[in-house]
Amino acid sequence: MTMEAAQLEHRPRTIAIAADHNGVEMKLYLIGELTELGYEVDNRGTNGSEIIDYPFLCADVGSQVLSGHADRGIIIGGSGMGEHIACNKLRGIRAGLCRTIFDVEISRGNNNSNILILGAKIIDNELAAELTKAWLTVPFKGGVHQQRIDQIAKMEDGTGLGPLPEGTT
Repeated sequence: MTMEAAQLEHRPRTIAIAADHNGVEMKLYLIGELTELGYEVDNRGTNGSEIIDYPFLCADVGSQVLSGHADRGIIIGGSGMGEHIACNKLRGIRAGLCRTIFDVEISRGNNNSNILILGAKIIDNELAAELTKAWLTVPFKGGVHQQRIDQIAKMEDGTGLGPLPEGTT
């Protein structure tokens, strides 16, 4: 099996997506792009211009990912900053705020992010689609990066990391 075939075989299938009032247009654009690529898309809202507090959207998409109802999640806000903070408060969620392909490569390759955060006031729909497509295909590198994710999990569950490793100070 080629590397490309292996990546396609293990690619995420179901994407939970949500946007606050700032990101509805971008969300609808991405739903079209993702559907065209064969993904099952779960539109979690909002679908209008009414102002909505993004923490509810973050909790909802995060729970979809953590429960396995979605393989990954995408959340769109104005800048994406608040969504990024809120999502990363959820144990087991690794959300990456991405504005460049480099951000995507680090978010997925090094940090194995399971939620992509986009800022509709910062990037346009075409760049959002490009970043999303890349984020869905960049593989996690594992190795030392898995070790760091395991350390983050210890921080989340309260077991801590212990003292700084020698030579750090």
